[in-house]
Amino acid sequence: MKILLVTRGSQGDIYPYLAVAIELQWRGHTVTLSLPQLFEKQAHKAGVNYQLQDFDDIGGMIDGAAETKQQTKHMLAWMRRVIDMQFEQLIPLLQEHDLLITSNTEFAAASLAEYCGKPVVRTAFAPFIPGKKIPPPIMPFPKPHPVFRPAFLWKVLNIGTNLMVKQTVNKNRVAKGMEPISNFGIHAVSKAENYLMYSRYLGSTDPDWPYDWTISGYCFNDSFRYNEAAYNELMDFIRADSRPTLFFTLGSCNDKHRDRFCSWLLDICRGNGYKLVIGSGWSDTGSSLAGDRQVYRLTEAIPHSLVFPGCAAVIHHGGCGTTHSVARTGVPQMVVPLLLDQPYWNYRVSRLGVAPPG
Repeated sequence: MKILLVTRGSQGDIYPYLAVAIELQWRGHTVTLSLPQLFEKQAHKAGVNYQLQDFDDIGGMIDGAAETKQQTKHMLAWMRRVIDMQFEQLIPLLQEHDLLITSNTEFAAASLAEYCGKPVVRTAFAPFIPGKKIPPPIMPFPKPHPVFRPAFLWKVLNIGTNLMVKQTVNKNRVAKGMEPISNFGIHAVSKAENYLMYSRYLGSTDPDWPYDWTISGYCFNDSFRYNEAAYNELMDFIRADSRPTLFFTLGSCNDKHRDRFCSWLLDICRGNGYKLVIGSGWSDTGSSLAGDRQVYRLTEAIPHSLVFPGCAAVIHHGGCGTTHSVARTGVPQMVVPLLLDQPYWNYRVSRLGVAPPG
């Protein structure tokens, strides 16, 4: 089978898709992975067939949002531009394939598959399926709320999503001779096989979902190539003495108080005999502590499976991949959620008793 995979975003979005592409290729399928230009080196090292996207300059989007005071307006313009360019660039590519696999953030996916007459698998790293029991993981209420019921919150989310993307999607659908859609959220989930890429033991599912869905478990990518010198340097820091190591990261996220938080953590570590490792991520977290001998700033991407076993505890942003990686390792964790599905994973690990409330 010829399979087209499309994903965008940060490392937490790209690395699982690299693992899927490698596995599908190993099973004898012909695979093309469409991904942002920022990750060309990783795709090349993985040995998969790939095509770079012109429509997702993720680095430029982040820089632009940080520089402008009108961040929401900037993000919406970027999102609509991505949808336009996906209709232009992905249709010829999909016509050469038998199946489309995309993340739930690909707003044009269901329409592209419909136009090309191909089946589509919609993946998600949280329960992004409308229902009556589980609130939208992207909203401020990742747990059941006594007043705002899940079905109501899904309706609110659909209204917001329709305002953001429906007009752009319908403009392109009409241009391609397709009927406009009335509700984007329902259309996206009902026209696809929904494939949940998280653990049934950490995440939640609703058996009454009226859509096609499967849950697979998280797709760990433990085999991507990394800087061995940086890894050895990190392990030398961890093993230098008997003091336990605390790991802190915000992943690819940004926050204006990130370095202040690092300073607080360092003071706590000093007072309790810990060392501190900071995963700097895209936002260069912990840059103000550069040079401090009690701190190691990890600026390279290294598999979590190699790093976390050497740590006494991990404080992190609550991304799906980081949450699953810490839970798999078995070390204590605490989530400091910032956006998107991170409050959901904070709620889940605290409810399951594997972490305190973030």
